[in-house]
Amino acid sequence: MTESQAKLAPTLAESPARTVERILSAAARLFAERGMAGVGLREITAEAGVNLAAVNYHFGSKEKLLEALFARRALPITQERMRLLGRCAEAPGRQPMLEQVLEGFLRPAFSLGREAGVDGATFGKLRARLSVESVELYRRILSQAFDASTAAFLEAVVAALPDLPRAEVEWRFHFMLGTMLYTMADSGRIQSITGGTCQPSDAEMALAKLVPFLCAGFRAPPTA
Repeated sequence: MTESQAKLAPTLAESPARTVERILSAAARLFAERGMAGVGLREITAEAGVNLAAVNYHFGSKEKLLEALFARRALPITQERMRLLGRCAEAPGRQPMLEQVLEGFLRPAFSLGREAGVDGATFGKLRARLSVESVELYRRILSQAFDASTAAFLEAVVAALPDLPRAEVEWRFHFMLGTMLYTMADSGRIQSITGGTCQPSDAEMALAKLVPFLCAGFRAPPTA
């Protein structure tokens, strides 16, 4: 048996669901590292240890593969976000509503994604990469995956800041998204300039620092 045959052998006996998962995980890693344009289907199949026919059968194209990847990986994040949003309430001993809402929005993206099976650290980097691209395909995929839940959180932040003009809240929400994505991308810049003392990959530490920082920004007086 050749080396290439040995690598493909596991796919002969495994279930279609397992084959799909291998393809999605390989695509996520490669797309996160080099972007979608810089990766071909043959590279994905080699990384996944499957043949090209398997990718064509399950997805049909690289674009459909990316859509499936976001549909699969985004769902646990959006579901948990909405669950946490539903638990936000004013009550004695609880944090202010703004803190609760921002925690509910950020935590699933940082912590849920790093659990086994969600491929979250890689998915976070992929989201960050695609979010700064202007390609219409990327914008459509991100919109399908996250717009509904993100819009619900925007309304919750607006409600938590009744004295702030809506346009001001929208701008600050935009800045929050940028901060979240850059932190999730974990480019290594902050480790380089701090000698490794600041580690965005530490999800709990990142959240502990990020939520108060963002709340202070949201509560700042409106700009002229």
